[in-house]
Amino acid sequence: MSEKRIILEMGTGNDLYGQDYTKAARRAVQDALHHSSITLFSKLGVNHSEMRVEVTIGVQQPDAVDCELVAQDLPRGRARVRAVKGGLDVDDAVEGSRHVVATAAVEAWLPDQAGKYKIRTPE
Repeated sequence: MSEKRIILEMGTGNDLYGQDYTKAARRAVQDALHHSSITLFSKLGVNHSEMRVEVTIGVQQPDAVDCELVAQDLPRGRARVRAVKGGLDVDDAVEGSRHVVATAAVEAWLPDQAGKYKIRTPE
């Protein structure tokens, strides 16, 4: 069955002192999730388990992100997280540290509902 993307949310997160890419990624996902309030499931009687969630995290060191841990933060659906080159590292030469900035794109997909529902017009 074909799917349709029903949600696309973006978020940013950072770790200013710990240089932890996973922490920055988790914060970016939480930022994206806080932009959404979806009543679609209860209104249409769709089970959350039917939703596939794809998360793309952009950081300067993708291999440093624990994608399984990030996936655990997603409250609904079947999640898959991948990290790619992106985001931003800001070096602090005075302190000798790096500030890590992550970006996240959270996409949710449902089976195509075309033809399952009809729009009723008021009489």
